[in-house]
Amino acid sequence: MKSKIFAIFAPLLSTALLLAGCSSNDDDSSAGGTSSAGTEKVTLTVFAAASLKNSFTALAEEFSEDNPNIEVKYSFDGSSALVTQIQQGAPADVIATADEKNMAKLGDSVSDPQIFATNVLTIVTQPGNPKNIQSLADLTRSDVSTVVCAVDVPCGNATAQVEQNTGIDIKPVSEETAVTGVLTKVQTKQADAGLVYVTDATGAGATVTAVSDPAFAAVVNKYPIGVVAATKYEDAAQKFVDMILGPQGAALLASKGFGPSA
Repeated sequence: MKSKIFAIFAPLLSTALLLAGCSSNDDDSSAGGTSSAGTEKVTLTVFAAASLKNSFTALAEEFSEDNPNIEVKYSFDGSSALVTQIQQGAPADVIATADEKNMAKLGDSVSDPQIFATNVLTIVTQPGNPKNIQSLADLTRSDVSTVVCAVDVPCGNATAQVEQNTGIDIKPVSEETAVTGVLTKVQTKQADAGLVYVTDATGAGATVTAVSDPAFAAVVNKYPIGVVAATKYEDAAQKFVDMILGPQGAALLASKGFGPSA
């Protein structure tokens, strides 16, 4: 009799054990899902001034090594253009501008921006300086074609301040919306000279010759960076900002020609 009862209930017991096993596996899968969600890959969109392209591209590689689950996607442009894009609703998680004036236009749209580097202007000429340009005053010569940044761009505003300080009035053949445009015009021989940042001249290497002038030291651009308030990835964005503000970022920026933040 007992054997008959066991025969009846044995299949039911097997089914119950099977269901219990499935339930246990489901729980494990759920736990694994939670763990996976915690390491979900995030893509940060960083808006940065054109003069930061070489430095920030290198910094992104170091940042990704330390934070493999965070990918950095850059948008480089003139600071005023980047600010306008954010004001018009463009998605960004971090913004770094080449001056405080443009950053201030964003107001509370950026959380507590901090200065992370400084920069000054220099003159760039074609390799070897064929027009023998020795100072800022030489840019007013009739045989020298000069290109500068537009005044609403940080490098253009700095140029205007230098002109005001020295009384030198440059008549540019072109005004660019980003410092990279100025550099390109000189590199491609569309102009004899241009006013760019020291860092741009350093990054250009042998493709240009740099000529300094004492007047440039009096006009220093301060570069602020901050987390965009509308970001969906505040923690990841703050990690990126912290690296730029920290010793790792400072060391790489210094190697590219930027001055210290203070």
